[in-house]
Parts: sequence; C-alpha cells; structure tokens
Amino acid sequence: MSDEPEEVSVDTEEVPAEEEIAPVVLPPETETVEVVSEEEEKPTTKRGKKELSPEELAEQERIQKIIAAREIIEVDPIHEPVEYETEGKGKIMIGPPTLTRFEKARILGARALQLSLGAPPFIPVPKEVATSLDLAYTELEKRVIPITIKRVLPNGDFQNIPIDLFD
Repeated sequence: MSDEPEEVSVDTEEVPAEEEIAPVVLPPETETVEVVSEEEEKPTTKRGKKELSPEELAEQERIQKIIAAREIIEVDPIHEPVEYETEGKGKIMIGPPTLTRFEKARILGARALQLSLGAPPFIPVPKEVATSLDLAYTELEKRVIPITIKRVLPNGDFQNIPIDLFD
C-alpha cells in the first residue's frame, strides 16, 4: 500500500447547454375569505378585549374621580415602641405561650456554642449526654438557661419574656 491517494472516477451525465428545462407552472391558488355579518362582529381593542359600553366608561370615570379625591398620608406619625410588661405566668401577650421552633433552635444553637467554647454548665452533666447540643437541650428542658426572648410586633411594640415563663 502506498501513501498516495487512489484516483476514483465518478460517472456523471453531461447535459448539453442547448437544451433548457422548462419551468413548471402551477395554477394560481384561490384565497378564501370568511364573511362575518355585522351582528356577529364584536369591536375589539389591541389586546383582544371588547370595548367598554358608555355605561361602563361612565362607571370607570366615577371610580377614578373617587380615587383621585382620596387623602394621601405623606408622613406617618412616629410611633414610640412600648414594652408590654410580663408579671407572673400567663402574661405572654405577644405570640404563643410556648417557645416557637425558631426560638428553640436559636437558644439551643447559642447555648451549645457557649458550652463547646468552655462555658460552665448550669446543671450537673448527666452520663447519657454526649455532645454540647445534648447538654444544651437538657438545660432548656429544665429551664435553667438565663435567657430572655424578645418578641416584637410590626409596629415596634415588644415584650421581653424570661424563658421560665414558657410552658
């Protein structure tokens, strides 16, 4: 075998230049036009919605005048946040009387971090506790963690609730 390419012969038909192929002429297509009577025809706007009747336009203009006449409050009076006092059990006025799962997760995470960094535990360490998170959970169950939950309303009013007031 040599590295030279082999010559391949291709048989082609040669068309004499004198003969021209006549173009094929198709009959013209007829267009169909759908006739719609005036009763069926509905006036439409650009988005395909029907135009409003004079009564509907008058109602819309009436509503626009009412909206334009409304008083606009530019400056909201400044609200001073007020603390709701908690005295005794059953005085939780903002939110549920139990810890929410978010509050519980925040407390457990913060206390577990403190314990893992060497903070002294508030209870004697039980034998079944293996991690700082387990110890934090045990402390939370016994309500010995000195922490206060601050619950805030949207207007700024708040309540500081000691953890031992929760159920």
